[in-house]
Amino acid sequence: MPSPHHARLTPQMRNVIDGMARAGRPPLHTLSPAQARAAYELGAGVLELPKAALPRVEDLRIPARDGTPLPARLYAPTASDAQALPLLLYLHGGGFTIGSIATHDVLCRELARLAGCMVVSLEYRLAPEHPFPTASDDAWDALAWLAQHATTLGADPSRLAVGGDSAGGTLAAVCALQARDAGLPLALQLLIYPGTTAHQDTPSHTEFAHGLVLERAAIGWFFDQYIPSRAEREDWRFAPLLAPDAEGVAPAWIGLAEYDPLVDEGVEYADKLRAAGVPVQLEIYRGVTHEFIKMGRALPEARQAHADAAAALRSAFQLD
Repeated sequence: MPSPHHARLTPQMRNVIDGMARAGRPPLHTLSPAQARAAYELGAGVLELPKAALPRVEDLRIPARDGTPLPARLYAPTASDAQALPLLLYLHGGGFTIGSIATHDVLCRELARLAGCMVVSLEYRLAPEHPFPTASDDAWDALAWLAQHATTLGADPSRLAVGGDSAGGTLAAVCALQARDAGLPLALQLLIYPGTTAHQDTPSHTEFAHGLVLERAAIGWFFDQYIPSRAEREDWRFAPLLAPDAEGVAPAWIGLAEYDPLVDEGVEYADKLRAAGVPVQLEIYRGVTHEFIKMGRALPEARQAHADAAAALRSAFQLD
Protein backbone atom coordinates (compact mmCIF):
# COMPACT_ATOMS: atom_id res chain seq x y z
CA MET A 1 0.00 0.00 0.00
CA PRO A 2 1.60 3.32 -1.02
CA SER A 3 1.84 5.94 1.70
CA PRO A 4 -0.19 9.15 1.41
CA HIS A 5 3.08 10.87 2.34
CA HIS A 6 4.97 9.46 -0.65
CA ALA A 7 4.94 12.78 -2.54
CA ARG A 8 6.44 14.61 0.47
CA LEU A 9 9.55 12.47 0.58
CA THR A 10 12.76 13.66 -1.04
CA PRO A 11 13.09 12.56 -4.68
CA GLN A 12 15.91 10.21 -3.72
CA MET A 13 13.86 8.66 -0.91
CA ARG A 14 10.92 8.19 -3.27
CA ASN A 15 13.22 6.44 -5.73
CA VAL A 16 14.39 4.07 -2.99
CA ILE A 17 10.83 3.17 -1.98
CA ASP A 18 9.73 2.77 -5.59
CA GLY A 19 12.69 0.48 -6.19
CA MET A 20 11.73 -1.63 -3.17
CA ALA A 21 8.20 -1.93 -4.52
CA ARG A 22 9.44 -2.99 -7.95
CA ALA A 23 11.71 -5.64 -6.41
CA GLY A 24 8.61 -7.31 -5.02
CA ARG A 25 10.37 -9.13 -2.21
CA PRO A 26 8.17 -10.60 0.53
CA PRO A 27 7.91 -8.42 3.64
CA LEU A 28 10.23 -9.59 6.40
CA HIS A 29 7.35 -10.13 8.79
CA THR A 30 5.88 -12.78 6.46
CA LEU A 31 9.05 -14.89 6.77
CA SER A 32 10.48 -17.03 9.52
CA PRO A 33 13.08 -15.28 11.71
CA ALA A 34 15.86 -17.24 9.98
CA GLN A 35 14.55 -16.31 6.54
CA ALA A 36 14.12 -12.67 7.58
CA ARG A 37 17.72 -12.52 8.81
CA ALA A 38 19.01 -13.95 5.55
CA ALA A 39 16.90 -11.54 3.48
CA TYR A 40 18.05 -8.54 5.52
CA GLU A 41 21.71 -9.60 5.23
CA LEU A 42 21.29 -9.96 1.47
CA GLY A 43 19.93 -6.45 1.01
CA ALA A 44 21.80 -4.61 3.77
CA GLY A 45 24.62 -3.28 1.61
CA VAL A 46 22.69 -2.41 -1.54
CA LEU A 47 22.31 1.31 -0.77
CA GLU A 48 25.38 1.72 1.42
CA LEU A 49 28.47 3.75 0.66
CA PRO A 50 31.58 1.88 -0.49
CA LYS A 51 33.20 0.12 2.45
CA ALA A 52 35.85 2.40 3.96
CA ALA A 53 39.27 0.80 4.36
CA LEU A 54 40.52 1.15 7.91
CA PRO A 55 44.01 0.32 9.19
CA ARG A 56 42.66 -1.77 12.06
CA VAL A 57 39.66 -4.11 12.00
CA GLU A 58 39.63 -7.01 14.44
CA ASP A 59 37.07 -9.61 15.49
CA LEU A 60 36.65 -10.06 19.22
CA ARG A 61 34.68 -12.17 21.67
CA ILE A 62 33.09 -10.46 24.67
CA PRO A 63 31.76 -12.67 27.48
CA ALA A 64 28.12 -12.33 28.49
CA ARG A 65 27.07 -12.89 32.10
CA ASP A 66 26.21 -16.54 31.38
CA GLY A 67 29.64 -17.12 29.85
CA THR A 68 28.52 -17.02 26.22
CA PRO A 69 31.22 -15.42 24.04
CA LEU A 70 29.48 -12.69 22.02
CA PRO A 71 31.02 -11.85 18.63
CA ALA A 72 32.15 -8.24 18.25
CA ARG A 73 34.17 -6.29 15.72
CA LEU A 74 36.60 -3.51 16.53
CA TYR A 75 37.19 -0.70 14.03
CA ALA A 76 39.96 1.85 14.53
CA PRO A 77 41.11 4.73 12.32
CA THR A 78 44.73 4.18 13.33
CA ALA A 79 46.84 1.03 13.31
CA SER A 80 48.92 2.01 16.31
CA ASP A 81 47.77 1.91 19.91
CA ALA A 82 50.46 4.42 20.91
CA GLN A 83 47.69 6.93 21.62
CA ALA A 84 44.60 5.63 23.39
CA LEU A 85 41.46 6.28 21.35
CA PRO A 86 37.99 7.05 22.65
CA LEU A 87 35.59 4.16 22.15
CA LEU A 88 31.97 3.85 20.97
CA LEU A 89 30.04 0.64 21.61
CA TYR A 90 27.64 0.31 18.66
CA LEU A 91 24.44 -1.76 18.81
CA HIS A 92 22.81 -2.60 15.49
CA GLY A 93 19.13 -2.28 14.66
CA GLY A 94 16.74 -4.96 13.45
CA GLY A 95 13.85 -5.21 15.88
CA PHE A 96 15.87 -7.44 18.24
CA THR A 97 15.28 -10.21 15.68
CA ILE A 98 17.45 -9.50 12.61
CA GLY A 99 20.66 -7.60 11.91
CA SER A 100 24.29 -8.34 12.69
CA ILE A 101 27.81 -6.99 12.67
CA ALA A 102 27.82 -7.58 8.92
CA THR A 103 24.65 -5.57 8.21
CA HIS A 104 26.08 -2.53 9.99
CA ASP A 105 29.71 -2.90 8.94
CA VAL A 106 29.74 0.09 6.58
CA LEU A 107 28.03 2.38 9.08
CA CYS A 108 30.48 1.47 11.86
CA ARG A 109 33.41 2.03 9.51
CA GLU A 110 32.05 5.48 8.62
CA LEU A 111 31.64 6.44 12.28
CA ALA A 112 35.18 5.32 13.12
CA ARG A 113 36.61 7.11 10.08
CA LEU A 114 34.71 10.38 10.50
CA ALA A 115 34.82 10.60 14.28
CA GLY A 116 38.40 9.46 14.73
CA CYS A 117 37.37 7.03 17.45
CA MET A 118 37.38 3.31 17.99
CA VAL A 119 34.05 1.58 17.35
CA VAL A 120 33.14 -1.85 18.72
CA SER A 121 30.09 -3.38 17.06
CA LEU A 122 28.35 -6.08 19.12
CA GLU A 123 26.50 -9.15 17.88
CA TYR A 124 24.07 -9.45 20.77
CA ARG A 125 21.79 -12.49 20.80
CA LEU A 126 18.56 -12.28 18.83
CA ALA A 127 14.93 -13.23 19.39
CA PRO A 128 12.95 -15.44 19.36
CA GLU A 129 15.72 -17.83 20.36
CA HIS A 130 16.83 -15.30 22.98
CA PRO A 131 13.84 -13.26 24.19
CA PHE A 132 13.78 -10.15 26.38
CA PRO A 133 15.85 -9.18 28.28
CA THR A 134 18.74 -11.05 26.64
CA ALA A 135 19.63 -8.33 24.11
CA SER A 136 19.58 -5.69 26.85
CA ASP A 137 21.69 -7.83 29.16
CA ASP A 138 24.20 -8.60 26.39
CA ALA A 139 24.54 -4.91 25.54
CA TRP A 140 25.20 -3.93 29.15
CA ASP A 141 27.61 -6.82 29.69
CA ALA A 142 29.58 -5.69 26.63
CA LEU A 143 29.71 -2.07 27.77
CA ALA A 144 30.86 -3.04 31.26
CA TRP A 145 33.49 -5.39 29.79
CA LEU A 146 34.78 -2.72 27.42
CA ALA A 147 35.07 -0.23 30.26
CA GLN A 148 37.16 -2.76 32.18
CA HIS A 149 39.32 -3.87 29.24
CA ALA A 150 39.58 -0.66 27.21
CA THR A 151 43.28 -0.19 27.80
CA THR A 152 44.10 -3.68 26.50
CA LEU A 153 42.35 -2.72 23.24
CA GLY A 154 44.20 0.56 22.94
CA ALA A 155 41.15 2.56 24.03
CA ASP A 156 40.76 5.27 26.66
CA PRO A 157 38.43 4.07 29.45
CA SER A 158 37.72 7.67 30.43
CA ARG A 159 36.18 8.40 27.00
CA LEU A 160 33.42 5.90 26.34
CA ALA A 161 30.13 6.25 24.49
CA VAL A 162 27.26 3.99 23.51
CA GLY A 163 25.10 4.19 20.40
CA GLY A 164 22.81 2.35 18.05
CA ASP A 165 19.99 2.58 15.56
CA SER A 166 16.34 1.56 15.99
CA ALA A 167 16.29 -1.42 18.40
CA GLY A 168 20.00 -0.77 18.89
CA GLY A 169 19.10 2.79 19.86
CA THR A 170 16.75 1.37 22.47
CA LEU A 171 19.57 -0.78 23.83
CA ALA A 172 21.94 2.19 23.84
CA ALA A 173 19.47 4.36 25.76
CA VAL A 174 19.03 1.57 28.32
CA CYS A 175 22.80 1.14 28.62
CA ALA A 176 23.16 4.86 29.32
CA LEU A 177 20.66 4.58 32.18
CA GLN A 178 22.43 1.50 33.55
CA ALA A 179 25.81 3.23 33.26
CA ARG A 180 24.47 6.13 35.31
CA ASP A 181 23.23 3.69 37.96
CA ALA A 182 26.56 1.82 37.99
CA GLY A 183 28.64 4.99 38.28
CA LEU A 184 30.18 4.45 34.83
CA PRO A 185 30.61 7.84 33.17
CA LEU A 186 29.80 8.01 29.45
CA ALA A 187 30.68 10.88 27.15
CA LEU A 188 27.63 10.43 24.91
CA GLN A 189 24.63 8.31 24.02
CA LEU A 190 24.19 8.30 20.23
CA LEU A 191 20.58 7.38 19.48
CA ILE A 192 19.47 6.92 15.86
CA TYR A 193 15.66 6.67 15.63
CA PRO A 194 15.45 4.72 18.91
CA GLY A 195 12.36 2.86 20.06
CA THR A 196 11.40 4.15 23.50
CA THR A 197 7.68 3.44 24.06
CA ALA A 198 5.97 0.36 25.45
CA HIS A 199 3.07 -0.07 23.04
CA GLN A 200 3.80 1.82 19.79
CA ASP A 201 0.74 4.02 20.33
CA THR A 202 2.05 7.47 19.38
CA PRO A 203 0.39 9.37 16.50
CA SER A 204 3.35 8.73 14.18
CA HIS A 205 2.82 4.97 14.49
CA THR A 206 -0.63 5.47 12.96
CA GLU A 207 0.27 8.22 10.50
CA PHE A 208 3.31 6.44 9.04
CA ALA A 209 2.07 2.86 9.38
CA HIS A 210 2.30 1.86 5.71
CA GLY A 211 4.50 2.35 2.68
CA LEU A 212 7.48 4.01 4.34
CA VAL A 213 10.01 1.15 4.74
CA LEU A 214 9.09 0.22 8.34
CA GLU A 215 5.49 -1.01 8.47
CA ARG A 216 3.20 -1.38 11.46
CA ALA A 217 2.91 -5.14 10.82
CA ALA A 218 6.70 -5.50 10.88
CA ILE A 219 7.02 -3.67 14.18
CA GLY A 220 4.37 -5.90 15.73
CA TRP A 221 6.11 -9.00 14.39
CA PHE A 222 9.53 -7.95 15.68
CA PHE A 223 8.24 -7.24 19.16
CA ASP A 224 6.17 -10.42 19.27
CA GLN A 225 9.42 -12.31 18.67
CA TYR A 226 11.32 -10.44 21.39
CA ILE A 227 8.79 -9.66 24.08
CA PRO A 228 5.38 -11.26 23.40
CA SER A 229 3.98 -10.37 26.81
CA ARG A 230 2.40 -6.91 26.63
CA ALA A 231 2.73 -6.59 30.40
CA GLU A 232 6.49 -7.10 30.17
CA ARG A 233 6.67 -4.25 27.66
CA GLU A 234 6.15 -1.87 30.59
CA ASP A 235 9.72 -2.69 31.66
CA TRP A 236 11.94 0.34 31.01
CA ARG A 237 14.63 -1.94 29.62
CA PHE A 238 12.29 -2.34 26.64
CA ALA A 239 10.70 1.11 26.82
CA PRO A 240 13.24 3.59 28.23
CA LEU A 241 10.63 6.35 28.10
CA LEU A 242 9.19 4.61 31.19
CA ALA A 243 12.43 4.83 33.17
CA PRO A 244 11.54 6.48 36.47
CA ASP A 245 14.37 8.99 36.34
CA ALA A 246 16.74 10.19 33.61
CA GLU A 247 18.68 12.68 35.70
CA GLY A 248 22.44 12.32 35.41
CA VAL A 249 22.54 10.15 32.29
CA ALA A 250 25.04 10.87 29.53
CA PRO A 251 24.45 13.73 27.08
CA ALA A 252 22.55 12.62 23.99
CA TRP A 253 22.69 13.07 20.26
CA ILE A 254 19.40 11.91 18.76
CA GLY A 255 18.94 11.58 15.00
CA LEU A 256 15.40 10.94 13.71
CA ALA A 257 13.68 10.51 10.34
CA GLU A 258 10.70 12.76 9.61
CA TYR A 259 8.55 10.01 8.04
CA ASP A 260 9.12 7.25 10.56
CA PRO A 261 6.67 5.52 12.92
CA LEU A 262 9.31 6.01 15.65
CA VAL A 263 9.73 9.77 15.25
CA ASP A 264 7.29 10.82 17.99
CA GLU A 265 8.82 8.60 20.65
CA GLY A 266 12.27 9.86 19.70
CA VAL A 267 11.12 13.43 20.27
CA GLU A 268 9.44 12.39 23.53
CA TYR A 269 12.65 10.81 24.75
CA ALA A 270 14.60 13.93 23.89
CA ASP A 271 12.05 15.91 25.91
CA LYS A 272 12.35 13.49 28.83
CA LEU A 273 16.12 13.87 28.91
CA ARG A 274 15.97 17.65 28.64
CA ALA A 275 13.42 17.82 31.45
CA ALA A 276 15.92 15.90 33.59
CA GLY A 277 18.65 18.43 32.79
CA VAL A 278 20.50 16.23 30.29
CA PRO A 279 22.11 18.05 27.33
CA VAL A 280 20.43 16.88 24.12
CA GLN A 281 21.16 17.60 20.47
CA LEU A 282 18.15 16.59 18.37
CA GLU A 283 18.26 16.36 14.57
CA ILE A 284 15.23 15.45 12.45
CA TYR A 285 16.19 14.62 8.88
CA ARG A 286 13.47 15.84 6.55
CA GLY A 287 11.85 13.84 3.80
CA VAL A 288 13.34 10.47 4.75
CA THR A 289 12.19 7.30 6.46
CA HIS A 290 13.34 4.74 8.99
CA GLU A 291 16.56 2.95 7.96
CA PHE A 292 17.77 6.00 6.00
CA ILE A 293 21.08 6.05 7.92
CA LYS A 294 22.13 2.93 5.96
CA MET A 295 21.38 4.40 2.52
CA GLY A 296 24.42 6.63 2.08
CA ARG A 297 24.88 5.85 -1.61
CA ALA A 298 21.35 7.01 -2.40
CA LEU A 299 20.54 9.68 0.20
CA PRO A 300 22.47 12.87 0.99
CA GLU A 301 20.57 12.96 4.30
CA ALA A 302 22.30 9.72 5.30
CA ARG A 303 25.70 11.18 4.55
CA GLN A 304 24.77 14.32 6.51
CA ALA A 305 23.65 12.21 9.46
CA HIS A 306 26.95 10.31 9.39
CA ALA A 307 28.80 13.63 9.54
CA ASP A 308 26.54 15.02 12.28
CA ALA A 309 26.84 11.91 14.45
CA ALA A 310 30.61 11.92 14.01
CA ALA A 311 30.79 15.61 14.93
CA ALA A 312 28.81 14.90 18.10
CA LEU A 313 31.22 12.09 18.99
CA ARG A 314 34.27 14.26 18.29
CA SER A 315 32.88 17.00 20.50
CA ALA A 316 31.93 14.64 23.31
CA PHE A 317 35.35 12.96 23.16
CA GLN A 318 37.08 16.39 23.05
CA LEU A 319 38.80 15.56 19.77
CA ASP A 320 38.17 19.00 18.20
